[in-house]
Amino acid sequence: MAASGPSAVVLLLLLAASSLAFASDNSPLQDFCVADSTNAQVLVNGLPCKDPKTVQAGDFLFSGLHAPGNTSNAVGSKVTPVSVTQLPGLNTLGISLARIDYAPSGINPPHTHPRASEILTVLEGSLAVGFVTSNPLNTHIQAVLSKGDVFVFPAGLVHYQRNVGSGYAVAIAALSSQNPGVITVANAVFGAKPEIDSDVLVKAFQLDKNVVQYLQSTF
Repeated sequence: MAASGPSAVVLLLLLAASSLAFASDNSPLQDFCVADSTNAQVLVNGLPCKDPKTVQAGDFLFSGLHAPGNTSNAVGSKVTPVSVTQLPGLNTLGISLARIDYAPSGINPPHTHPRASEILTVLEGSLAVGFVTSNPLNTHIQAVLSKGDVFVFPAGLVHYQRNVGSGYAVAIAALSSQNPGVITVANAVFGAKPEIDSDVLVKAFQLDKNVVQYLQSTF
């Protein structure tokens, strides 16, 4: 007999909770699993663990977020990540950080994190931020943030930041994965190696072929 009434509601809530539980990195089954990047013999969803007897405090420590990033590049921003690559103790913990520095008018270009949601806190300056919802609506959700403001970018959605203040800006991003990944849209589309056939991009973006080829050569 099919469940009905309160029991059906409870069943639906349990199913929803179980689906949410699988939306982030797997939970560890021990106190920690410090990443061992030298062990190439074991393949897991993440990195293999160091022998706990060899783990030291330095495996859980990262120094450097106090230092401004070099923003003298084409986009005028610098991301300093603190993921499992930089901090082995993050392995299996499902969290990471990044510092983002922005020159005046600098941008963190449209990109996605395939494995994480992001919560951004502005430490200095003023940022215009936004993300675009999935098809078919493609709604552009946007805001202007000041020092102390917090904004969330849902997992997998294209998002960006732009410095709209008169000076430099700084933000800290927290992400719900030890290895969130990043796909910068322009680089991925126009800088793929080997490159995507220009005819595909001409039709996809409704651009002249010369423009597509110029963008491919740029990226």
